[in-house]
Amino acid sequence: MATLAGRLEALTLRALEQIVGDSDALAAQIAPTRDEKHGDYQCNAALGLARRLGRNPRDFAASLAEAMLGLDESGLLETAEVAGPGFLNLRVRDQALVEALQGVGAPAEPGGRRVVVDYSSPNIAKQMHVGHLRSSIIGDAVCRILDHMGHEVIRQNHVGDWGTQFGLLCAYLMDRGTQGVEVDLGDLEALYREAQALAGTDEAFRERSRERVVALHQGDEETLATWRRIVTTSVEHIHQVYHRLGLLLTPEDMRGESFYNPRLQTVVEELQARFPAGSRPMEVVEDQGAVCVFLYDEQGEPRFKNAQGEAQPLLVRKSDGAFLYPTTDLAALSFRVRDLQADWLVYVTDSRQALHFQMFFQAARDAGWVGERTLEHVTFGTVLGPDGKPLKTRSGENVKLADLLEEAVDRAARLVEENEQDSARRRGFSAAEKRGIAEAVGIGAVKYADLSQNRSSDYVFSFDRMLAMEGNTAPYLMYAYARIRSIQRRAGELPQDPTLLLGEVHERRLAMHLARLEETLDQVVHGWRLNLLCEYLYGLSGLFMKFYENCPVLAAPTPQVRDSRLALCEAAARVLQVGLGLLGLRVVERM
Repeated sequence: MATLAGRLEALTLRALEQIVGDSDALAAQIAPTRDEKHGDYQCNAALGLARRLGRNPRDFAASLAEAMLGLDESGLLETAEVAGPGFLNLRVRDQALVEALQGVGAPAEPGGRRVVVDYSSPNIAKQMHVGHLRSSIIGDAVCRILDHMGHEVIRQNHVGDWGTQFGLLCAYLMDRGTQGVEVDLGDLEALYREAQALAGTDEAFRERSRERVVALHQGDEETLATWRRIVTTSVEHIHQVYHRLGLLLTPEDMRGESFYNPRLQTVVEELQARFPAGSRPMEVVEDQGAVCVFLYDEQGEPRFKNAQGEAQPLLVRKSDGAFLYPTTDLAALSFRVRDLQADWLVYVTDSRQALHFQMFFQAARDAGWVGERTLEHVTFGTVLGPDGKPLKTRSGENVKLADLLEEAVDRAARLVEENEQDSARRRGFSAAEKRGIAEAVGIGAVKYADLSQNRSSDYVFSFDRMLAMEGNTAPYLMYAYARIRSIQRRAGELPQDPTLLLGEVHERRLAMHLARLEETLDQVVHGWRLNLLCEYLYGLSGLFMKFYENCPVLAAPTPQVRDSRLALCEAAARVLQVGLGLLGLRVVERM
């Protein structure tokens, strides 16, 4: 069902076409009003358009209002009033608002675009650490929202499972004769450090490591068997973390660099054949075995320059014949476009990779692989410690993600126990209920604290702040949801298809906010401002509390009003659950 803003936009465009004729340049410019005294929505189209047409803006706005009311066959508008120098303040009819609430929070019908979302991307043979947190949960939320909006989402977990380091680790494991011995991930990390140290002092071992890289690339079964053990051990750990985080990534979504290895030479050869030296807008130059891609703008100037002002190439093959990250990323993009038939590609990585993505995106466009498809690089800042530096352990190591999540749940469990020891707040939870609440609140607090930030900014990690019961936090929103469910439990049987009555200001204010869920999601997707959804949910929780304080539900003056307010409670609970779910958070029925 179309949103209120969408319906108003369509009505405005019809009215503008009636006044000035059909034009592709027309824009409705519908936005919610900042003050409800001025209506529900504001239309800013008349002011700029009147000036372009040489007409008086207020007169033009009055004509627009008259045309909109005349064309409003569905009964959408109650009033359309001219304000200021030529704005229109629009108030929708209560019946239109009630209709907009029907099915609010329900997912859209399938039929959108096919979207590949590349996110998380941990390295094999290493434990996931806090640096993987943001890509994992931001990417998961992006996928959930796209799913909700009716798009076909293909998740891709591009893991580092290939290259020189695996030759080093395979050689070390095989020299020790541990091919058939179970090795856990902690052992692998320690063994890799030992292998690195040995390679620094033992030339013979360095040579065996290089030979293992070659053997791996050539498909030597013994080397491959060792490599598979390394990968299997790592993947088990990765998906344990994903399960606890509540991510939707599966092992089937994982495509390592090894998958693209057979395609890398083909990518380089295609670019060399199509864009030899001297070509524009791209030329591929080979220099002493190294293959460089240079990119040029419409004026023939280099698109990318180094600090010295010289053309900066995208290196796709080293002089020793080894391929690099740009080669793998180009091969992956080609696969996603040609094989997966995606028409929208989203990559979620930290902002330090911005230049790399700009260059390989441009190379793919100039190669003709992209066409009208959308490429998006969704970047994010760094998780900082109290000292304002990247979050580390006291010994200076990366904080392991599994340890961070465990501490979050432990802290949440202590808060639950403290509440249970307070006779005024005791809920009588069973041990299983307390564990479930601690898990949902602890993990949810970590995720929400991250997603509620401006995605591009760094933020300071604080358990105390993210677990607070007040403010824009997961525990506050989860408590609001649990409180609604408590009201419903006390109400007993809920009404079926009640008539919604919006006679009180707090009832209408809550209903209007609920109706704007999909409008908010439309804003979120443009620029992937996930914090807007968090702000929407925080605002919803506050509006519900105001509604509950001012509009008695169980003690409503009439059965009809009671049923109407219970229906508003149900809509609020449903939207909170859906909204938090889109962010990857679970709710709890009691808290």
